[in-house]
Amino acid sequence: MSVEVNEIRDHIRRFPPFDRLGNTQLDEIAQSIEIAYYKAGSEITRFGEPIHHLGYVRSGAVEVYRHDGELYHRLSEGGIFGHFGLLRNQQVRYPATAIEDSLIYFVPERVFNHLCEIDGYFADFVEESGSSLQASVEQQQAENDMLVTRVRRLISRAPLLLTADQTVREAALRMTEENASAVLVIRPPVEGDDPSRVFIGEDKQDWFVSGIITDRDMRIRVLAQGLASDCLLEKITTPKLICIRSDESVYEAMLAMLRANVHHLPVLHRRRPVGIVHLSDIIRYETRSSLYLVSNIANQADMRGLERLMPDVRAAFVRLVEDNANAQMVGSALSTIGRALMRRAIELAERELGPPPVAYCYMTNGSMARNEQSIVTDQDNALILADDFDPDQHDEYFQALAQRVSDALDACGYTYCKGGIMAITERWRQPISVWRAYFTEWIDQPDPERLLHSSIFFDLDCVYGDAVLVE
Repeated sequence: MSVEVNEIRDHIRRFPPFDRLGNTQLDEIAQSIEIAYYKAGSEITRFGEPIHHLGYVRSGAVEVYRHDGELYHRLSEGGIFGHFGLLRNQQVRYPATAIEDSLIYFVPERVFNHLCEIDGYFADFVEESGSSLQASVEQQQAENDMLVTRVRRLISRAPLLLTADQTVREAALRMTEENASAVLVIRPPVEGDDPSRVFIGEDKQDWFVSGIITDRDMRIRVLAQGLASDCLLEKITTPKLICIRSDESVYEAMLAMLRANVHHLPVLHRRRPVGIVHLSDIIRYETRSSLYLVSNIANQADMRGLERLMPDVRAAFVRLVEDNANAQMVGSALSTIGRALMRRAIELAERELGPPPVAYCYMTNGSMARNEQSIVTDQDNALILADDFDPDQHDEYFQALAQRVSDALDACGYTYCKGGIMAITERWRQPISVWRAYFTEWIDQPDPERLLHSSIFFDLDCVYGDAVLVE
């Protein structure tokens, strides 16, 4: 069997309704699959056309619509479409469009029908979701609300654990054997270790979860660096481990990933690692969440693309309210979305202007920094520059950068601050030494204006750049 066919089989077996099929059925599917690539915005299927394949999203994202153009469902990696038409009249009932550059696997009709005949789970899955997908989604929202569903429900397997003195080769072999994209590294605890990550193993010994290694780490820290296969895991482990307790909600897991910009989140139950939740697990659970929106923001190629996403931002707010999210959850989600928009605007501006002449930190202040953002708000931001900043040589660049970012935020609904608390104001675009002098003055010599500035700037958060300048 070719490498390509093996890769197809190994991928589809991770997602329903293929996850319970035997090797014989998986081999049959993998050998029959046709592959097609669609650019963002391309039609995949059109209403009323004959349909002879089941679609499977290998990568990218696909939206499925009703005949009247109303959004019916949004699919990410592992999602399927076309089964409704195959089960009914062999015509497309719900047209599909790629909303990102997408790679699609097509399973022939004959293979689809054969699987429905021989496998009850496969048949039940496609019939239930195909006959009333919208009702199924609404039922899932009622029974497994993202705000109350515990993250442990997303765990499908125990985590792969390896000790710090094992080698990269051993890790690669185990990850391949178990089809795992990450491994947790453990070692005996020492003085100073975080006690919340110390657990009693099956061997009745104490162990400390020292870090995580992902597929990406293997590529960047091992292959790209030319490290030997006998390199110990402790040499490449990511030490800053972001974990979540098993009784936390799916929503909290989503926010933890967004804040830390990670794709793997170890789950602990009474300090013991019980699983690793991947970004795709949460996306599959709730494809229309603010998590998907943040990912979409990061993929925009220009400022106009950011502006076009504003209806989605408002829809995310409405969705949170309808889901009975409390004020803290709403504020935190909208602040995360706002940071993502601001970060992408800065990246696009930097791409246009070129690399910055000195290190800088673009910070947000006020409600966004406090995670209390509302749906209607103005922008409060500033630039902290490294002390080697020379106004005569460098300020033209940062003034242009600030103008592009503030213009983009205004176009996205974050209006210009009437008080001028923005990096486009020269006073709020200064080296770190000047900022230290500001804060000292506000604290030591308070007056009404300085107290106002304190109330704004004492809430700050790095959105982009060198976070050390803020810290």
